[in-house]
Amino acid sequence: IVGELMKPQTTLEGPLSPRLENIKWIAGNWKGEAFGGQTEENWSEPSGGSMMATFKLINDGKVAFYEIEIIREVENSLILQLKHFDSDLKGWETKDETVDFPLKEITANKVIFEGMTFEKVSDNEMNVYVDIHQKDGSIETVKFNYKK
Repeated sequence: IVGELMKPQTTLEGPLSPRLENIKWIAGNWKGEAFGGQTEENWSEPSGGSMMATFKLINDGKVAFYEIEIIREVENSLILQLKHFDSDLKGWETKDETVDFPLKEITANKVIFEGMTFEKVSDNEMNVYVDIHQKDGSIETVKFNYKK
């Protein structure tokens, strides 16, 4: 019994390896509210070394903007990349430009990228925290609460 009590305990909060398999809980059709409207984010299951998503914001019954997002495996790590589009699919970023969020850490319930964090609340709820750079140089963190 003493030997059993002295065994090191594995914790669910320790870092996990940077593999899509460890973040597949993000996959699904998520809906919530932010920026004064309704949001929808649809993440695919991991395949081909990536996960992909579409995002849209609806304000006053009309699409305000879309995003296409990917999380892909790069050099033994993960990176989240996205592009924004107006409601008519005119891009915000230039043709070869993406908004990049390198991976910092993965735990059992969090995927932390530089500037964006996914937090698993339950199997059917997650929070996404996004750092948005303001014109005055400050950073505002916006919370998206999503449910499946």
